[in-house]
Amino acid sequence: MGNVLGLVFANMHDMTLGDLTKNRTMGSVLFGGRYRLIDFPVSNMVNSGISEVGVITKSNYQSLLDHLGAAREWDLARKKGGLFILPPFGNVESTLYRGRIEALYGAMSFLKASRAKYVVLSDCDVVTNIDYKPIVQQHIDTGADITAVVHTGVYTSDEIKTSTVFNVREDKSVSSALIMPELSGTCTVSLNMFVMSMDFLLDMVNDSIARGNVSFERNILQAKCGELKIMTYEYDGYFSKLNSVGSYFKANQDLIDPENARKLFMDKRSIYTKVSDNAPVKYDLNCKVKSSLIADGCIIEGEVENSVLFRGVKVGKGAKVRNCILMQGTVVGNNAELNYLITDKNVNISENHAVSSSPNYPMYVAKGASV
Repeated sequence: MGNVLGLVFANMHDMTLGDLTKNRTMGSVLFGGRYRLIDFPVSNMVNSGISEVGVITKSNYQSLLDHLGAAREWDLARKKGGLFILPPFGNVESTLYRGRIEALYGAMSFLKASRAKYVVLSDCDVVTNIDYKPIVQQHIDTGADITAVVHTGVYTSDEIKTSTVFNVREDKSVSSALIMPELSGTCTVSLNMFVMSMDFLLDMVNDSIARGNVSFERNILQAKCGELKIMTYEYDGYFSKLNSVGSYFKANQDLIDPENARKLFMDKRSIYTKVSDNAPVKYDLNCKVKSSLIADGCIIEGEVENSVLFRGVKVGKGAKVRNCILMQGTVVGNNAELNYLITDKNVNISENHAVSSSPNYPMYVAKGASV
């Protein structure tokens, strides 16, 4: 994997998570008590032996820069290779990109300077722990132009509405592609991870820009599936695909199940993140905690059930927190009652306040708000 370059798109699906990405990139969204979504694709690439990773950004990426820093936690603080942040306007002819092709065009100088022979592309909308080595090997063995990572399963129309769906032949090649179709049932869905050669990628981007094409999904995967050899790699590991606030809520809740957590956080393939030196969780003698994921630095004096609490959350005496996701710095006042709530960072819930929503439409409280 020494001749493979990793590319991560931090902003590609910002619109799907609503207010969660109003002031941050999708890659910066907090997940699982202590992680950010960017941690998963970057960690997957590092664990697969990729030592050169570029992160393509578009807007609202200040928190992403702060989180990644010098990339020491991912062992990417290197003289050769390492982690590169690729903001928009990477060359004088590029614009604020409208699609994946324009995003790649803005990073052309970086791509041309790389000595990598193959490229692995990934978005931040799929939370998983995947090994890219067998995918790259299949791509080489089949002589494909593009290899797409997919999962075949039973999906609802809401789960497919933001996805690319492939019709696949017996030899795993793509016969046609549907973009955001109104479908339900058994489908082969793209996980927005692709492998291609560097030469093919550069030619594709230059040709597409010359023709005014900006969408990789519509102008390449769909329009040219008859011309190109597009192969699929069936992935059957654990993953969560985030395409709405509801799916984000469910993906966090799923990690409360130890079996799911073990499938995502493996001993041999760790998920790395920015280190924060906090004290352990402080549990009051009279508190009650059940089926919850609680990060370091929290203070629990009330009741917490079926919830995910990020670093530094405080739950006051007599407070009842059920089915909630509370991001770091959230303070729940004494005797407050919360149910199906997502709070952003540094939210204050006043004493005796009651907030309740539904599992399909959890309520969101913006960063720094007081309720």
